[in-house]
Amino acid sequence: MRLLTDTHCHLNLKSFEGDLPVVLGRARQAGVERILVPGIDLATSRAALALAEQHDLIYVAVGVHPHDASTCDSEVLAALRELAHHPKVVAIGEIGLDYYRDRSPRPLQRQIFQQQLELAAEVGLPVVLHNRDALNDLWPAITGWQASLQAAASPLADRPGVLHSFDGDLDTARRAAELGFFIGISGPVTFKNAPERHAVAAGLPLERLLLETDAPYLTPHPYRGRRNEPAYVALVADKLAALHRLPLENVCETTWNNAEQLFHWGASL
Repeated sequence: MRLLTDTHCHLNLKSFEGDLPVVLGRARQAGVERILVPGIDLATSRAALALAEQHDLIYVAVGVHPHDASTCDSEVLAALRELAHHPKVVAIGEIGLDYYRDRSPRPLQRQIFQQQLELAAEVGLPVVLHNRDALNDLWPAITGWQASLQAAASPLADRPGVLHSFDGDLDTARRAAELGFFIGISGPVTFKNAPERHAVAAGLPLERLLLETDAPYLTPHPYRGRRNEPAYVALVADKLAALHRLPLENVCETTWNNAEQLFHWGASL
């Protein structure tokens, strides 16, 4: 049975306003039966939840992206807390640090990130982590947070979250996996000129990996340069199967169960 998950897809952005039903139809044809739509601010978190209430295959992460840290205050955090109790909200995200574009001051990014980690612990939901050129600050934040979950005997300590569209090295990925984090594998793993992505995807146990598109971004080969969409997560699964030298069905089943283990959003296979 080929059932696929796209654990990171921005269907709540304008790129999909004109043809979302068609996009979802292609996703189902490709075998995609679970899609996680993350928020990047309060408005897109609410928009994601509105989509989830209309489509059974869509689930939601709510949160404020580091680019939008300046939009996050106590009222926004309170609103996110309220949204987090909806049954289709399964994570806090997309949260983290981005020192590549620096669209928000770094001290503010760190403050808002920490506040949202604390929110995740409070509501008992895993985190969807964004990192760009900020590992030196992100790593102590997430390791300290995970240690505090362990000290509190929180069930979340065993499923703290996912490093979304991971672009770091294998050593870092292994250390994150040892702490219970999953590693998100996205479209660039299909590129020929991505040896580090290949090394990470091949070097980790399949049981620590999640499939994602990050649509409309990071479109896999051979559609690079076009808008990405959830149906293309099948290409990521194909590449993982080749890297692990396993049947595609094994990759689909294991990553499906990984997503269920993290998000608690439906029955395992």
